[in-house]
Parts: sequence; C-alpha cells; structure tokens
Amino acid sequence: MFNEKTRKITLDILGKLEGLAKKHGVKIIGWWNVTSEHLVYGVFDAPSLEAFQKFGMEPEILALGSSSTSEYKMAIGPEEVAKILKQAK
Repeated sequence: MFNEKTRKITLDILGKLEGLAKKHGVKIIGWWNVTSEHLVYGVFDAPSLEAFQKFGMEPEILALGSSSTSEYKMAIGPEEVAKILKQAK
C-alpha cells in the first residue's frame, strides 16, 4: 500500500480484472487481499485449466504477481467427484 509501484499495479488490475476474466471465460467468484502479508486469495471458475492459465498470463495479472504471493489449486465440485468415482469401477 505504501509502495508507489505496487499501488499503481494494483489499481490498474482492479479496473481490468473483470474484462480480462471475461476474455478467457473465467468467472471471478471472490478476491481478497491480506495486505500486511502481500497475499491475495482468489476463487475463480474457469471452463478449463488452459483458459485459466491464459488468464493468468495476461501482463496485468503477471505484474500483480510481482508484489504478492500466488498459489493456485484446482478444485472440483461434488458432481465431478461422483463422476470420477463412478468411472473408476
């Protein structure tokens, strides 16, 4: 918050995030910052891993990563879990 470069990057992405997500078919479920730790939590729904990766490679998203810690985990819902379990027979 007190670093001019980080402040500019963050303000820039906040104005573009929805448009970038829509460009790749990604839905933003939620986005939270732990400012004291330079940590960002985001929950997204994407049509594929590839679509999410392309979203994450946008220059503005990459710039945001230069000042925050990012960790990505792919999760599936109960319907997908059931489908996988039924196929494993």
